[in-house]
Amino acid sequence: MKKLTWFLILFMFLGLASSYAMAPKPSASNFKDPVVSLELFEVPQYDGFWYYSNKVEPTKGKADNRGAPLPMSFLFAIENPNPYPVTLEGLKFTVNVDGFDLVTVNNDDMYIIPAESTDHVRVTTMITARSALLSLMVTGGFKLQEQGMSPWEALEKWWTGLAGYTQPLSLKGGTAEISAGDVSKVLAFELTSS
Repeated sequence: MKKLTWFLILFMFLGLASSYAMAPKPSASNFKDPVVSLELFEVPQYDGFWYYSNKVEPTKGKADNRGAPLPMSFLFAIENPNPYPVTLEGLKFTVNVDGFDLVTVNNDDMYIIPAESTDHVRVTTMITARSALLSLMVTGGFKLQEQGMSPWEALEKWWTGLAGYTQPLSLKGGTAEISAGDVSKVLAFELTSS
């Protein structure tokens, strides 16, 4: 019985080794671009929209300019059409709501996407009402005025809308760094949540 088991293990190993040896090696001529898509967006925890300035004495802690956190989680599907595995070396994108950039996310985690399959990668980030306010006032203040909105109205609309999944968002300027063997590519993507 032991000899049969070892024989089966050896047979399976040789079969896997031969299929690996027969797979084409990655090259610029046979490389097909993987496809990046946004499968799911979620707010894993929501503590409401709030903000207090350093002029307000808190119940505990030190007075400062602080705002509500908004964690955001993105589940990407990476489809690898190649007959060999590829490595996702990083994802970068900017979260945009109503035409305003809120945060740029840079994830340098590495993932191996098996040959001819789709794998999933989760990227999580968090912004605060304070950091979004500063970004809006620096880069979007005039644009908000043109739209007849104050930064506070915009932030509260976005916070409650994103948490309630009624506010769409876009991922702009997205890039996925992909490599396989000596082939290395940066793929661009723009995605929208529904």
